[in-house]
Amino acid sequence: MRSTRKPADLARSAARALHEQPRHADGFRRETFALSREDARAKAKDWFRRFPKAAYMTEIEAWRVLPDGRIEFTMRRLPSAD
Repeated sequence: MRSTRKPADLARSAARALHEQPRHADGFRRETFALSREDARAKAKDWFRRFPKAAYMTEIEAWRVLPDGRIEFTMRRLPSAD
């Protein structure tokens, strides 16, 4: 006898599938930092020096100012310069 699936079963299955797949499947490497403004600037400059934009497509993907004045930002780059 076949069991019928309820909407809750479908929702649970969909949530499990979303949770198990990688957050970003686009091939980029990401790293998030929360630093003082001066340290954030230095870290971003270091990333652009180590991983040039032309070769690694390096960029600051997102940033925001935290309540304590620090800058939280996510750097994105390709894993290699092919």
